[in-house]
Amino acid sequence: MSTVTSEPAELPEPAEPAVPPELSEGGEPSGVRGSDNAAGEGEIDVAGLPGGAPAALEAVLMVADAPVSVERLATIVALPVADVVTHLRALAAEYRGDDGGRPRGFELREGAQGWRIYSAPAHADVVARLVLEGQSARLSQAALETLAVIAYRQPVTRGQVSAVRGVNVDGVVRTLLARGLVAEVGQDPLSGAVLFGTTGEFLDKMGWTSLDELPPIAPHLPGIDALDDIGRRDRVTRPTDGNPPTSTPERMHP
Repeated sequence: MSTVTSEPAELPEPAEPAVPPELSEGGEPSGVRGSDNAAGEGEIDVAGLPGGAPAALEAVLMVADAPVSVERLATIVALPVADVVTHLRALAAEYRGDDGGRPRGFELREGAQGWRIYSAPAHADVVARLVLEGQSARLSQAALETLAVIAYRQPVTRGQVSAVRGVNVDGVVRTLLARGLVAEVGQDPLSGAVLFGTTGEFLDKMGWTSLDELPPIAPHLPGIDALDDIGRRDRVTRPTDGNPPTSTPERMHP
């Protein structure tokens, strides 16, 4: 009986050691993008796009659902902040028709939280037909009045607002808080009542950069100048739990 011998299996050749990629002059592997480019994509040369940098900024602002800071815009279009500001101001002037051109139906404005495109106030009545008809999310008249008192007298307590309006404003203040239009900004040092003020969202909705742009309202809001007296009375008569007064201010009867 013959014996069959098998030859030993041929061993695989040892793998060659990995060769590091050739380094470029900047010290990075050739073919690898720098860290300035996100997700492996090259920078976009907005100057080569139709309309250049101004058109690129317009495109970004048209789809933004909130104000965009100039720093964020500069990052998006890969341009210096100073250049972006120059382009934005030129666009805003163009939309207004400052150079004798046709005024647009929209405006580019800088608010507290950045730049945003708004419909032009001159066309508010036309826009309202689309935006406001049947819209249940609009602020009620009571909410608008309460917001006005807070805006003009902030920081203000709920009791002071109630005293001006002559009604309890708990529910209305909760609505304004939920909308992000007002916020708690502190406590009255004597009564401990919560103080309320408006927010950056409020300024952006109004298209303002600061509260200095609030129009004069004293002639149209009786009692606004008497809030200091109300506040002093508030500290003496109300509990420190932040609730509104249990009774409405005494009023003159005809």
